[in-house]
Amino acid sequence: MPTDVVMPQMGESIFEGTITKWLKKPGDKVQRDEPLFEISTDKVDAEIPAPASGVLKEIKIAEGATVQVNTVVGLIDTDGGAAASSATPPSQPAPAKAPSAPSSASPKTNGSPPSTGGATRQQSPAPVAPSPAKGANGEAPTDVVMPQMGESIFEGTITKWLKKVGDKVQRDEPLFEISTDKVDAEIPAPASGVLLEVKASEGSTVQVNTVVAVIGKSGAPAKTVEAAPTPRPVEKEKPSAQPPRDEQVIDFPAGDRAEHGERLRSSPLVRRIARENNVDLTGVPGTGLGGRITKHDIQDFIQRHGAEGRRPEPVEPKYTQVPQPQPQPHPQPQPQPQPQPRPEIQPPAPVSPELQGELVSMTPMRKKIAERMVESRRTSAHVHTVFKVDMTRIVKLREKLRKGWEERNGTKLTFMPFIAKALMHGIRVKPIVNTSVVGDAIQYHKNINIGIAVALEWGLIVPVVKQAENLSFVGLQRSISDLGERARTKKLKPDDVQGGTITITNPGIFGPQFGTPIILQPQVAILGMGGIFKEPVVITDEDGSDSIAIRHIIRLTLGYDHRIIDGADADQFMVAVRSYLENFNEDIG
Repeated sequence: MPTDVVMPQMGESIFEGTITKWLKKPGDKVQRDEPLFEISTDKVDAEIPAPASGVLKEIKIAEGATVQVNTVVGLIDTDGGAAASSATPPSQPAPAKAPSAPSSASPKTNGSPPSTGGATRQQSPAPVAPSPAKGANGEAPTDVVMPQMGESIFEGTITKWLKKVGDKVQRDEPLFEISTDKVDAEIPAPASGVLLEVKASEGSTVQVNTVVAVIGKSGAPAKTVEAAPTPRPVEKEKPSAQPPRDEQVIDFPAGDRAEHGERLRSSPLVRRIARENNVDLTGVPGTGLGGRITKHDIQDFIQRHGAEGRRPEPVEPKYTQVPQPQPQPHPQPQPQPQPQPRPEIQPPAPVSPELQGELVSMTPMRKKIAERMVESRRTSAHVHTVFKVDMTRIVKLREKLRKGWEERNGTKLTFMPFIAKALMHGIRVKPIVNTSVVGDAIQYHKNINIGIAVALEWGLIVPVVKQAENLSFVGLQRSISDLGERARTKKLKPDDVQGGTITITNPGIFGPQFGTPIILQPQVAILGMGGIFKEPVVITDEDGSDSIAIRHIIRLTLGYDHRIIDGADADQFMVAVRSYLENFNEDIG
């Protein structure tokens, strides 16, 4: 019975992929989850595993072709006995379908389950992959693999090992820490035993399902670890199979390099676009992870620079066989003025010896924050408006009810749920604030998913309170407290930091009057809280008489995307927020 091999959807915003290489040819045997072909998309390059075991019966899409997701690109004969046919397709190909759930004989897996969309089959993590290599006591050691922390995440950086080789570990005990594009997390041990080997060192970025360590029983010799299998089974007798690799560290082709030999991070799709448009990638700034040049970067560069950014066409001599000794001295003086401007491009070289201090590499989280902030500045037309809000009524209410409220509800009472309630009131007045830009359209979100920025010692993260409009005041405070605590203890799940529609950030706890926060893409607004200060304020009574009083004042800043939010809408939104806070009269539970 044939099984369809389809082009997977490698993220919710990706709708096509380019097949860059087939790792098997028709007639080859394949194992379920064994790498079958490589693809390149706008977001990531990845090896796609086989959806079933059998024989590769047919390749329907050749290398270099770009096809939409869910397209059938090959067929696997799960019976294993049918003859391969790469020329004649079957008269009635089976419809694309998602692969069946693993049988009970499949290796046990931990982590996030794979996500399927239609016929899409995502590459899922396999946190426990038993190794056939036996230890001294006859039991097979257990491979520890890099888990997949979300359907659009295909790599992770090991930031810290919490155990060292020789240490005893218990099942589900934190073993190492990772950092991904979505979340930082502690990864638990898949089994109890002794950490026999660490295959990926701290700071290494590896693909999901890569074996990063081995756990076995005490007394197992080190050589049994060397016999452990690679992250995916490979048939050695087949020339098309890839050689084993102990550590699948993300690498980039050496074909495109900068002047100093530094690898340019780009996908095959980007390099193909560059070749077709005769563009030198060394001049294209990359906004992706680690400076990676994305499809958007190369297309934007070609659109903005056109022929100016293209490398000069090489001129080949028509008579290469005939020596021309006389014309050669003439072009020699021409290159002399060209090296002169090069030193101007590298000013840091002479300056660096004069600067004293320690050079520390950015952490993976800091790199991601930097990339996202630059991307947001390039994407949104940022404008900020600041409003002063009298919080005296809320400050007094909180002081009066705080002790009893916390005893009844078992959580702290902060100012954040008051601000969140006011934010949702403002959205009801101006729904445009709770939207996203999708191409040339505006998506109005059904729910209000509020991201709450949490400052950590090692960076910043924004967990999300989902469907906040359905929560009571107590429910809001509990959700905010829970997400903040799990963020600080690295217990967040990938879903906890996804799906936000608007964000609140509170730098006011550190004392500033206000700030001008950057929008978190693809949202269009962010509300910043300043500190609450006692200030003299002019108060006008019902008779029109003025007096000066001491009031608790906060400054709220709305950062908004001027592409779709006009200044009048932003200010009317803030007027509604201010009115709600200054006249707060809800039951807080």
